Amino acid sequence: MEKLKRGAEGREWGAVEKPGSGKRETDTLRGTMRDDILEAWRTNNKINLYLIDEISKEGMLSTLSTRGGRTVAGQFGHVHTNRVWQLEKRAKDLAEGLVKFPPKIPPSKAELKKAFAASGKAVEKYLVGVLEGTPKRKGFRKGIFSTFGYLIAHESHHRGAILLTIKQCGHNVGKDAQYGIWGMWDKV
Repeated sequence: MEKLKRGAEGREWGAVEKPGSGKRETDTLRGTMRDDILEAWRTNNKINLYLIDEISKEGMLSTLSTRGGRTVAGQFGHVHTNRVWQLEKRAKDLAEGLVKFPPKIPPSKAELKKAFAASGKAVEKYLVGVLEGTPKRKGFRKGIFSTFGYLIAHESHHRGAILLTIKQCGHNVGKDAQYGIWGMWDKV
């Protein structure tokens, strides 16, 4: 199998089968793999925006903390702010103009939706930059896929905590939303 070196980290990428052709082609990262990563990121962001819409105003103010911990809105705020922190470390120019939410002041749904839309696009530009070898774009030492995995894992962790919080506090989103977030991963 022929291999190429691509991307800022000089990782080797193998050959992939071209759909329907039965032949293997070398992946240049300007096609399939890059597009798949970006689509996965967009799906992750759509799920966050969908949940923000589906959770009631009361649900957004719910918390399981007895010591003043984050509300559901505060958890969403933290997820967005973590994106900004990661961009400040890895692509400072893309973090410019993005809001950071203070820990103890829960943002409104409108503020969250605007922030997630902006930071979602900024992270997408960051991912493209790293994959295409743009200067001043860096991932984790283990590479862009570890960075990407971290971002998705962190946000998924908080979505799980959010769903548990609203369920325990009596503000469940309903079965359609609970299962809908999983179905989004396979919708074209």
